[in-house]
Amino acid sequence: MEEITRNAMAEEQPLHLTFLGKNTQNGGSPTLFATNRGTYVIQSWKVKGHHDRVEIPHRLLAHTRPGTSVGAALEDTGRGTFILSGTPVTDVEALAQMNAPDHETSVEVPVGQEIWVNADTAR
Repeated sequence: MEEITRNAMAEEQPLHLTFLGKNTQNGGSPTLFATNRGTYVIQSWKVKGHHDRVEIPHRLLAHTRPGTSVGAALEDTGRGTFILSGTPVTDVEALAQMNAPDHETSVEVPVGQEIWVNADTAR
């Protein structure tokens, strides 16, 4: 029960973004941000028909903080990108800071723990 309360309280906090990095072509997005809520916000390409999904280049994940990962399931498209789901960002100030073009959207996802698998024990 405590976990649910803590998450609800975090969602009520104004969203403050810290730029972590981007995978740019011509100065644009996709972009990864850390938040004051202990989450990541990902600004990237919209997935048609889904307001809660974005498509990101594999290389964007290199900007996660050391020892962490994006805490969302990643669906590999087979063309150098992943599709992932998250909570759509609606905070007006955060959206203004990102200034996303019309073909992009932003989602908030949990921060996951980076896990290294030993090749010898993975078999």
